[in-house]
Amino acid sequence: MTAVLEVRRLVKAYGGLTVLSEVSFAVGAGEAAAVVGPNGAGKSTLLHCVVGSTEADAGAVLLDGVVLRESSPVVRAAVASVLDDFDFFPDLAVIEHLDLYAHAHGGGEVDEVMAELGLDAVANQLPATLSSGQRRRLALASCFVRPRRLLVLDEPEQRLDAAGREWLGRRLKAEKDAGVAVLLATHDPVLRDAVADRHVELGTTGA
Repeated sequence: MTAVLEVRRLVKAYGGLTVLSEVSFAVGAGEAAAVVGPNGAGKSTLLHCVVGSTEADAGAVLLDGVVLRESSPVVRAAVASVLDDFDFFPDLAVIEHLDLYAHAHGGGEVDEVMAELGLDAVANQLPATLSSGQRRRLALASCFVRPRRLLVLDEPEQRLDAAGREWLGRRLKAEKDAGVAVLLATHDPVLRDAVADRHVELGTTGA
């Protein structure tokens, strides 16, 4: 069976400093892999290379056996991500933001996702008026209102309270049960142990 995501001998360097050195792993449908390593090990760099927002120097990233190209409509339809540079539409209210994401990707269930994430009360607010925790919930909601085969998440637990982290663990398990492949970097050992089927270990060098 072809893996949903396959990373083959990925290499990335900045200014002569090697951040990723021949990193290889695969994630199948209904599986989760957690990227682990100390600060500066290259976790965020790896995730950016996986989604195509950063170009690797060598190696390959494959989605369903085909080289992943960020500009491909197939990739854009299949990959949902929340990375460290997630941007909001500043002039759109929360519900408008999610409606746009759902419409653009042929998704739905906006009301259900908003209720699940506790965003109902701020549905008509602009992103700039939200707390940091609410903005994180909105970023995650942007993934869940659209179809997806691969979720790529960089520290998704960041700025969530205890209840939010418990919800996240349940939600990611439900994603796996639905056949979604999950790749996440997390510093939360409870979330990692609850969700991950395997670890992708990165070293101590990098950025």
